[in-house]
Amino acid sequence: MRAYIGSFFIAICLMLCMSGRAYSALEESVVQLQTANGVLEGTLLVPEASRGMPVVLLVAGSGPTDRNGNQPGLHHNALLQLSGALAQYGIASLRYDKRGVGQSMGAAPREEDLRFEQYAADVRDWVKWLARDKRFGKITVIGHSEGSLLGMLAARQAKVANFISIAGPGRPADQLLQMQLASQPAEIQGMALPVLERLKQGKTVSPVNPALQALFRPSVQPYLISWFKYDPAKEIAKLKIPVLIVQGTADIQVGEEDARLLDFANQDAAVVLIDGMNHILKQSVPDRAQNWNTYTQPELPVMPELTAVLARFIRQGGKLDEQ
Repeated sequence: MRAYIGSFFIAICLMLCMSGRAYSALEESVVQLQTANGVLEGTLLVPEASRGMPVVLLVAGSGPTDRNGNQPGLHHNALLQLSGALAQYGIASLRYDKRGVGQSMGAAPREEDLRFEQYAADVRDWVKWLARDKRFGKITVIGHSEGSLLGMLAARQAKVANFISIAGPGRPADQLLQMQLASQPAEIQGMALPVLERLKQGKTVSPVNPALQALFRPSVQPYLISWFKYDPAKEIAKLKIPVLIVQGTADIQVGEEDARLLDFANQDAAVVLIDGMNHILKQSVPDRAQNWNTYTQPELPVMPELTAVLARFIRQGGKLDEQ
C-alpha cells in the first residue's frame, strides 16, 4: 500500500517516538569483516544490551565514502549522526568504510577488477555477520543514494527483515549519467553519448578521447558495465519484504521523481517525503549554493523527522500508521 506521508504525520510521529525511553548507555566498537579479498572495517553502535534488539546496516552512496558518510573534501558526518540518532530509539547500527576507503583500504582491488556486484556482496556479507550476533533481532538494511541499489541486491541474497531507501535513484546509472551530460557542451555530448551507449550494451571502448578519460578511462569501463545493467525500479520490485522509500524535497542530486519511480515499481512500499531535507539528510533550501554549503558543515544535525520515521518503521515491523 502506498503511503505518502506529509509533514503533519512526521511531527506526530516525532512526538510519539520521543516520548519513549532515551538510551544514554551506548557501546561503540570497531569491528572487522574478513573477506576473500581483504578486511573491511566498520563501527558497531549498540544501545544498552538486550537480546533481540533491532539493528540496521547503513550502506553509503557512491564514490570514496567512509563509514561516517564523508568523502575527501565533503565532511558532513551524515551517517555518523544517523547512527547516533537511531541509538536513542534503541536501534543498534553498523556502518562501515567501503572497500578501498579508510580502514578498508587494504581490501581495494585493482580498478580494472572492480565490479558493482562486489560492493553488493560486501553488504550481503555484513548482513550475515550481524545475523551471527545473538544480541540482535531483525535486521534492516538502509541504503543511501547509490547504496540504495546495493541494499536492494543484498536484501535478496541474505535474510533481511526490512529495506529502506533514502535518496535512492529510481533509474539506471547510465540514464543518470546521460542526464548529467545534458548540461555539458554539445561537443562533449557528441563524444560521450556514443561511449555511454556502447558500455550500456556491455562493450568496452578503446581508445577514449583524452577529454573523457576521467569518466570513461579503460580501467573503469568494466565497473561501469557491471553497474549499468541494474535498474533500481526492477530490483525494488523483486523485494518481498517491507520497503520504505524516503526522499527529501530539498535534494539537488536525486529528485522526487526517483521516489515515484521506485514507488510505482513496488506498490506495497511506503513513501515518505520530508520537507526541506537535502541529499545528505540535513535541513536545507533548494538554492544550489546554499545546499552545497551544508556538505561541509558537520555540525549540522540530520533531520530529526527522518530519524523518527525510520525508527517507527523499524520498531513497528516494517509498517507506518495510516493517517
